[in-house]
Amino acid sequence: MSDRVRVLVFVTAVGAGAQAVEDAYHQISRRLAGTPGLLGNELLRSLHDSDGFLVLSEWRDLDAFRAWEEGESHRSTTAPLRPLQDRSRGASFGIYTVHAAYSGRTVAYAEGEMS
Repeated sequence: MSDRVRVLVFVTAVGAGAQAVEDAYHQISRRLAGTPGLLGNELLRSLHDSDGFLVLSEWRDLDAFRAWEEGESHRSTTAPLRPLQDRSRGASFGIYTVHAAYSGRTVAYAEGEMS
């Protein structure tokens, strides 16, 4: 299918507040601008748990992600979010390859609308 990789980091606002999560996300995202292989990232907030967040980043391929992850700047760049990681589920992050995908007119949007 595709070599693209998605990395999910589970984050919690418990004890720190939602603004702390948002501030850390924006700070890290600005630092990551121009990172080779990074296609983009999003901060998602749970509709079921107002303290639950997820950072989803998309990478060109696993090699690009691993090169960044093993590089010198990884730990310092992501430091603002590290204390906010949600470890209640075990691992606070996951790395996934895109196994299958639909796009275009086959994607259902909010409230059942199709585009």
